Amino acid sequence: MITTTLAARSGKGHRDENFPVASGLIHPRHRPAILAFYEFVRTADDIADHASLAPGDKLALMDRLEATLLGKDDEEATAVALRSQLAARQLAPRHALDLLTAFRMDVTKLRYRDWDDLIGYCSYSAMPVGRFVLDVHGESHATWPANDALCAALQIINHLQDCGEDYRNLNRVYIPLDALAAAGTGAEALAGDRASPALRDCIHGLARRTGELLRESRPFSARIRDTRLALEVAVIQRLAERLVVLLRRRDPLCARVHLGAAGVAGFGLLGVVSAAIGRAGRRFSGGP
Repeated sequence: MITTTLAARSGKGHRDENFPVASGLIHPRHRPAILAFYEFVRTADDIADHASLAPGDKLALMDRLEATLLGKDDEEATAVALRSQLAARQLAPRHALDLLTAFRMDVTKLRYRDWDDLIGYCSYSAMPVGRFVLDVHGESHATWPANDALCAALQIINHLQDCGEDYRNLNRVYIPLDALAAAGTGAEALAGDRASPALRDCIHGLARRTGELLRESRPFSARIRDTRLALEVAVIQRLAERLVVLLRRRDPLCARVHLGAAGVAGFGLLGVVSAAIGRAGRRFSGGP
């Protein structure tokens, strides 16, 4: 029986994620805070996704993480580490608490009514991640709208990539029910080895809508003062745009909709180069 947060961990680390987490582009002075945040969030995510834990046990373990984060005890090591990093930078735990809200939703809310309902979930599950990184760097809150669009897009890309697995393993469906109904299908279609034409149309339509979020987030990198963070955001933006293209062409139930190492490197380099050229051009022209 699993009774500790450590025992619930999947073994997945920051290098296993779809998108860079505190890559070498990030200044070393910021990496400890970002990695402490990642480890806390990864722990809660693994609890929420654990196949054999009962819902009540998952929620109890998350309560333990929250209690330690808020300084009520020192029982959970990942929460102690994050609490220490927050204190050193005089940052509040609000973003980590928002993430815990999302993971509790993963346990208790298995369906989403429409796009707005899904974006509401992303406001807890994804947007706080970018906001935390921006706060660590001392960036303006004026960057938050573009951050929110990018982070929501990343979250929905992940949902579409894993839609079959989420349904089969956890009975969890992030594809909005109204989108499924409009395509003439239902959640049960996610159980198949390949998507039906109706389900593919639905997924491709959601990928197009996610592309609209990425168009909103395209100016994000240029609005970040810290050059290294701006370059990392540009890399993530470029990778996300490529994945949306793949989701509009492939069936995630039977085809891999991820970039290999070469693809990540290639599109990442394009992101760095384009962002660097843009920033150099603004400096040359006297722009901000």
